Amino acid sequence: MSTPTRVPQHVSPRVVLGVAGGIAAYKAALLLRELTETGHDVTVVPTAASERFVGRATWEALSGKPVATDVFSHADQVPHVRLGRHADLVVVAPATADLLARAAHGLADDLLTNVLLTATCPVLLAPAMHTEMWLNPAVQANVALLRSRGVTVLEPASGRLTGADTGPGRLPEPADVAAACRRLLGSGARSYDLAGRRVVVSAGGTREPLDPVRFLGNRSSGRQGVAVAAAAAARGAVVTLVTAHVEVPAPAAVEVVPVQTAAQLAEAVTSAAAGADVVVMAAAVADFRPASRAEAKIKKSEDPARDPVVVLERTPDVLAGLVAARSGTSPVIVGFAAETGDASGSVLEHGRAKLARKGCDLLVLNEVGETKGFGTATNAVTILGRDGTEREVPEASKDVVADAVWDAVVPMLPPPAVPTPGV
Repeated sequence: MSTPTRVPQHVSPRVVLGVAGGIAAYKAALLLRELTETGHDVTVVPTAASERFVGRATWEALSGKPVATDVFSHADQVPHVRLGRHADLVVVAPATADLLARAAHGLADDLLTNVLLTATCPVLLAPAMHTEMWLNPAVQANVALLRSRGVTVLEPASGRLTGADTGPGRLPEPADVAAACRRLLGSGARSYDLAGRRVVVSAGGTREPLDPVRFLGNRSSGRQGVAVAAAAAARGAVVTLVTAHVEVPAPAAVEVVPVQTAAQLAEAVTSAAAGADVVVMAAAVADFRPASRAEAKIKKSEDPARDPVVVLERTPDVLAGLVAARSGTSPVIVGFAAETGDASGSVLEHGRAKLARKGCDLLVLNEVGETKGFGTATNAVTILGRDGTEREVPEASKDVVADAVWDAVVPMLPPPAVPTPGV
C-alpha cells in the first residue's frame, strides 16, 4: 500500500471492495449496493472466512461480476496485481483485527492481502470487532502503523455488538462508509496529507444554563466544525470531535466527545489536545454565562419591578488557554472568529486584532449575521496567518472551506514520526 499519485480518470470509478471474516460482513452487501447505485464499478474480493457469513453468490449477484478469494483463480489474468493496479479505491469493510494485522505487516496469504500490497490508489479500512479487541494495544499499534503509511482507517462506531454487549467496535453504517469512499475518490493527490496525525476539532454552540429549561446560547449549527472534522478524517487523520450543540450528524470516522457548556468544552478539548498535532477551535463558545443557575424554573412575578436580573460572568477563554499551555509550536492551533463590523472597526480589523490577542497560528474569519454563516450550507472566510498571510475563500460549501483550512494547516506540520510496529 502506497500513497496515491494519481487522480481517477474513469467515468465509473473502479472500487475493490474487500470483505473480511466478521459478523458485520452482511453490512458489506448494503455498502456494495450504495456504491453501485451511485455509479461505481465494484469488484468484490471476500476472504475465505467471510464466505462463512455471506456466500459468493450474493456478491456476484449484487456486483454483476465473478468473485475469487485466492490468487489461483483466473491466474491467467494475474488478479492479485491487476486489481490493485487498476483500482481507484480499495475499501475493506469489515476489516477484522486479523485483517488489520496482516495488512500492517505486509502478509499476503490470500487475494485480498495481495491486492492491498499492490494497490497504488487510496485505501480505506473500516474496522469491526469486539470492543476489547479494538482497544487492545496490538490492534491500536497496527492501526497507527497503517495510518502512518497513508491508509485511511475509520474509527468504528459505538453501540450494540454481537450478543448483548455494547461499546466501540461496530462497523460504521454503510451509508457513512460509502460517503467516506466518495470523499477519498474526490480528493485526489491530497488524500493522505494528514496520515498519522492526531487532530482535535471542536464544533457547535455551547449552552450555558440559566435554569432547568432555559440557557444562554447562539445560532451555531456545528456544520462547519463537523465538515472540518470529516475533511481531516478523509485526509488520513485520527480525529477527536468535541461537540457542543450541533444540528448535523458526526462523521463516521471520528471519535465524538459530547459536551454542553463552555467549561465542559474547555476540559474536553484540553484533555484531547495532549499529544495532538493540530487543534481546530471551530465551536462557537459562549463568552458569558449566568453567574448563578436556578434550581427551579424562574417564574414571572406579579410585579414587574421584582423580576429577576440576570448577572453574567465570563467563561474560560479556551483558545487562549490552549496557546498558553502548549510547548513550542506543537500543536498547531487554529481559531475561528465569527465577527460583525461596527463603529470600532471592520470585520477584518476585528479578526486581525483577535489573532494578535489569542496568539494562535491561524484564524478563520467569517462575517456572521441572521442570514450569514450560522446555519447555512455555505460559508465565505478569510484565513489569517500569524505570519501576516491572508487567504480568501469565496463563498462555497462548508466542505470546500474545510479543505481550504487543512490546505493552510498541512504546510505548517513537521514530518510525521513513524511508529514502531506492534507485537
